[in-house]
Amino acid sequence: MDESYYESDSYSSNEAGVSILYAQVVQGKPKMDINEKGFLEVKSSKKSRGIYLGDVAKSVLYSIGSHATPFINDDSNWDQQVWELICKSNDLDIKIYSSHYWGFGLFNRCFYNKIEIRGELSIRARCVHDIVASLGRNPWEPYRLKSFERVTNLTIEEHIKSWNNLIKIAKDEMNENILKLEDSVRSLRGVNEDSVEFILAADNALEEARTALSDRNSPAVERALSRAEKAIIRANPKTDLQSTNILFDDN
Repeated sequence: MDESYYESDSYSSNEAGVSILYAQVVQGKPKMDINEKGFLEVKSSKKSRGIYLGDVAKSVLYSIGSHATPFINDDSNWDQQVWELICKSNDLDIKIYSSHYWGFGLFNRCFYNKIEIRGELSIRARCVHDIVASLGRNPWEPYRLKSFERVTNLTIEEHIKSWNNLIKIAKDEMNENILKLEDSVRSLRGVNEDSVEFILAADNALEEARTALSDRNSPAVERALSRAEKAIIRANPKTDLQSTNILFDDN
């Protein structure tokens, strides 16, 4: 793929917006190779220099879903944790800058990542929600507070707000989807005796969705909502059950 693909700015801040977040790196691995074209790939040789991607960048790439091969701007020629990563998915443009902010980069915890996410707000928010869930910790909590605030030019309160605002948007959107389906179930209660089984299935799926939401497991939320939707369609007396069974056959 031509490198200009990664250099083009497919979004402007006015069209879709951008979120810039800072995160504390805790683990340096995995170590990845940079091929001759500058693209990131799984490390295959002990002799190649490569880079240390780190736990934060790994979680970002996991959270954006299917994406193009990341491109690395690596001008350091010596520091395997100082780099800039550029990656595109169908919905988001990602840039991650890695550098140390204290201790001369002697330890993994000396490093931070600056994460720039471009795309629609709801998709950005969902991505950030999934990054935090994937990491299993608060990425905005630095190892050295004053140094972190100085290099990012933001207070810790501003960091917390930046992350949590996006997380809240994602959670509110998923909760709204749950509430809409709960309203649909409520409207179908007592309408048709043959729908009791499907309504119960929808109730169970929505309960699973709420549990998954509290666990920050958004993929599980989506799966549960999908099951609830199928059950609601089957419970609706206006639905052609014969065609519905074909459409939603689980086998």
